[in-house]
Amino acid sequence: MPHILTSCRRVIVGLVLASAIGVPLGVLIGLYRSLESALSALFQFLRMISPLSWMPLAVMVLGIGDLPVYFLLTVAAIWPILLNTAAGVNAVDRSWLTLARSLCATRGETVFQIILPAILSHLLTGFRLAIGIIWIVLVPAEMLGVSAGLGYYILDTRDRLAYSELMAVILVIGAIGYLLDWGLRLAHRSWTHQD
Repeated sequence: MPHILTSCRRVIVGLVLASAIGVPLGVLIGLYRSLESALSALFQFLRMISPLSWMPLAVMVLGIGDLPVYFLLTVAAIWPILLNTAAGVNAVDRSWLTLARSLCATRGETVFQIILPAILSHLLTGFRLAIGIIWIVLVPAEMLGVSAGLGYYILDTRDRLAYSELMAVILVIGAIGYLLDWGLRLAHRSWTHQD
């Protein structure tokens, strides 16, 4: 149980960090075509690098412990959040933005009162994809010298030759991943039915 809670905490932190970076960047890219043109090639290049290939650099720069794990999970989750946010902003009816400007709405009011509610469906899709990627990256990331978590526990059971426990952990990982995806799918469905 402590290993499950530790892994879930890492997933939440990784998702929050990825959202804190990906959502604002996605809004900016969606609003400004010139920014999208300037950054598109760089983002596509970085997106194609497997998050796990950053493992040696993450350990070298951040040491062992939670920090490199958080970094890897953030790198894994940022792209679906950023790209879905930008796609959502691109899909917003521009007449809403024109109306907001004509009513002298501030940029903050425009973002929080018009853009974010309009793109919530895209955001939930981005979060759902991000959770799936984070959950896949989590297990190998937790093999980076941490002392708790499901990835650590897999190594521990392997070293102790406790193969029945190992199989149980694998099933638990699959079940939790399924439940996380199911929860976000349910949230997405309930939001789209509200519209």
